[in-house]
Amino acid sequence: MLERSVQRKVSARDRLLDEAESSVLRKGFGATSIEELIAATGLSKSGFFYHFKDKNELAKALLARYIENDRRLLDELFARADALNDDPLHGFLVFLKFLAEALDALPDVHPGCMVAAICYQEQLFSHDIREMNKEALLAWRRRFHIRLLEIAMRYPPRVEVDLQDLADMAAVLADGGITMSKALRDAAILPKQVMLYRAFIRTLFAPG
Repeated sequence: MLERSVQRKVSARDRLLDEAESSVLRKGFGATSIEELIAATGLSKSGFFYHFKDKNELAKALLARYIENDRRLLDELFARADALNDDPLHGFLVFLKFLAEALDALPDVHPGCMVAAICYQEQLFSHDIREMNKEALLAWRRRFHIRLLEIAMRYPPRVEVDLQDLADMAAVLADGGITMSKALRDAAILPKQVMLYRAFIRTLFAPG
C-alpha cells in the first residue's frame, strides 16, 4: 500500500517535469505557468505544491533531471565506443558516429536544450540555478577536453589548436544545430553537423 502510494507521487512529479520540460523548450520558462502545468497533468494546485514549493524549485528539478539524462546518454555512448576501440582517436570518432545516429533516430527535430533555454532567460532564475547551468556547460567542456588531450598525446594535431576551444566547439555545434533544425524544421541538420565535426576531428588528428 505504501509502495503504491509512493509510486503515484513519483509518477505525478515526473508528469509535471515532463510537461514543464516540453513547455519550457517550446516557449520558454517565463511563458510557462503553474496553472497550465496543473491543467495538463490533471493535478490540483495543492498537488503541484506538494512536489514543488514554487516555480524556482520546479526549474531546479527540471534542470537537474535534464543534466543527469544528458550525462547518462554521453556515458552510454562513450562506453559503447570504448568497448570497440582502445585507440583514443578511433574511439572518439566512433562515439561521434553513435551520437549522430542517436540524433538521426529522433522522430522529429530535437526538442531543444534546457541548459541553453535557461541561459536565454537567466534573469528569471536564482543564483543556484544559474550556477548549476554553468557547471553543466563546464562538465561538457571537461569531458570533451579530456578526450581530446588523450588523442593529442598520441596524434599531435596537424595545425595549432586550443584543445579547450575544440572541446567547446562540440557544445556550440550542438546548440547551434538544435536552433537551426528547429527554425528550419529539418531534423537532419543536427546529425549532419555532428558528422562534420567528426570529419574535422579526423582530419585534424590524422597521422602524418
